[in-house]
Amino acid sequence: MIMAEVSQFDDIAVDSVEHIERWMDRAGLGSGPLEDMTTIGGGTQNILLRFSRSGRGYVLRRPPAHKRRNSDETMLREAKVLAALAGSDVPHPDLIAVCGDLEVIGSAFYLMEPIDGFNPSVEIPDRYLADASTQRLLGFAVLDGLLALGRVRPAEVGLADLGRPDGWLERQVSRWQRQLAGYSESAAYSPDILPWVTEVGRWLAERGPRQHRMGLIHGDFHFANVLMDRDRPELAAIVDWELTTQGDPLLDFGHLLATWPQPENAAAVLPAVALPVLPSDQDLIEVYLRRSGRVYEDIVWFRVLACFRLAIILEGTYVRGLAGQTSRKTGMEAHQRAGALLDQAMNLLGKRA
Repeated sequence: MIMAEVSQFDDIAVDSVEHIERWMDRAGLGSGPLEDMTTIGGGTQNILLRFSRSGRGYVLRRPPAHKRRNSDETMLREAKVLAALAGSDVPHPDLIAVCGDLEVIGSAFYLMEPIDGFNPSVEIPDRYLADASTQRLLGFAVLDGLLALGRVRPAEVGLADLGRPDGWLERQVSRWQRQLAGYSESAAYSPDILPWVTEVGRWLAERGPRQHRMGLIHGDFHFANVLMDRDRPELAAIVDWELTTQGDPLLDFGHLLATWPQPENAAAVLPAVALPVLPSDQDLIEVYLRRSGRVYEDIVWFRVLACFRLAIILEGTYVRGLAGQTSRKTGMEAHQRAGALLDQAMNLLGKRA
C-alpha cells in the first residue's frame, strides 16, 4: 500500500545505498549519489524508497525487514506483472529495472517510475471535497481501472504461467482455511478468537458461483492501493501488486465492495478522508453488471469470499504483531478489521441484524 511520505527512511535502505548505487551504475541508470531520499510510508509489509539520480525519479520496492519465505519470489513476480502490463489500458507504475541478485541488498527488488497522484485513503485534494460530481467520477474511475484489469488475458501478455489457474476456484475456501490454521504455529494465537470465520467458510464451501471466468486479478484491490490524478477524476495507477495471480476478476470486485468507504463499512476499511458523495456499492454493482455481463448472485458469493479471504490475510498481520515482527498496535488494528469484515460477510448472508 502506498500512503503518506515521511522524512526518515528505513535503516535497511540506509545501509544499502552504496550497493544500490553500484548496481545502478552497472545497469546504466544514471550516476552519482541517490538524492532526495524518502520512504513512502504506510502498510505493514514491503518497503518503498523514493529518490532521484541524475535528474530522474525512481521508486524502489523491496520486501520487509523480516522477509517471508517467498518474499523475493514475490518481488520478481510483481516486476514481471508490471512489465507485462506495459502498453495496456491498465493504469500502473512503469517498470524500470529489476534485480534478482540477493547479494546486492539482501533481497530482490525493482525500480519503477514515480506516480504523481494522491492516495484517497490518506488525503483528498480540496477540489474533490468541494465538488460532488468530481467525487462520484472518482469512484467510477476506480471501477474503470478494475474493469480494465479484468479484460487482460494473461496468456496474451506473457503471464500464462502466473499462479495456478487450474482448480483455482475449487481450492479458494480450503486454501484460506489452511492459512488460518497455520497461524496456530504461533503459541500465542488461536483461530478461535476470529468470530464467524467457521460459519462463513462453511457457507462458501456449500455454495458456489453459477459461473466463473479466469483472468488477471490484483488480489488486493481497494482504495489504499490506487493513486488518483490530482487535477482530474481519473485513476493514475493501481499499486501494490503483491497478490497478483490468475483468478476470477469478480474476486477483485468483491474486495472493492468489501472495503468500499461507506458508513456501514467504516470498521472494515482503512482510515480515510470522508467522501460523502461517492457512488454507493449498489451503484458500482449496477455498472459492473452492465459492463461485465456477470450475474448478481455470483457477485454476492465473491464479495463474501473477499471478506473471508481478506480477514484471514489481516489476521496474519495480527499474528506478526504477537511475534514482534510488526507493532502490536498495527496487529490489533488488523485484527479488528478482520472481525469487521466477517461481520459484513454474515450480514450479506442475512444471518445478523
